[in-house]
Amino acid sequence: MVEIPRIFFSVSGKSEGFTPLNAFDNCLLRAGVGDTNLVKMSSIIPPRCEKSAPIALPHGSLVPIAYAFISSETPGQVIAAAVAIAIPEDPSLAGLIMEYSADSPLENVSEIVKEMTRKGFESRKRKIKELYVTGAEHKVERCGGAFAGVVLWY
Repeated sequence: MVEIPRIFFSVSGKSEGFTPLNAFDNCLLRAGVGDTNLVKMSSIIPPRCEKSAPIALPHGSLVPIAYAFISSETPGQVIAAAVAIAIPEDPSLAGLIMEYSADSPLENVSEIVKEMTRKGFESRKRKIKELYVTGAEHKVERCGGAFAGVVLWY
């Protein structure tokens, strides 16, 4: 039987790296999830899952996460990644996470991901009780990245 997560929290990080993969790894370290094994998931918050402050995750653990990441090797380019979380008015229903990244300022990326989340709730015919957004913006020096995610935990 698979355990259903009880809490969720947002993480984000931005960084430079030797390669795009190194930039990704450095973003994960700054976000506090760099010593875990991320399991990318689709974007559903289980019913009654509670928002939490980020917690220290056991090193090597399998971590369910929905995330956005972008990297660039264009000096001076502004990149951003963001996630939006919508919690429904009815606690018996699932919430929703949307992820988005672009070569654009965080303000723009955040607005787009919020609208994606609103549209997802419209498709589900649910009303939003709470909407959270977390993101990271980075101006590339050599090879940079921006990362934002939502961890589901037990």
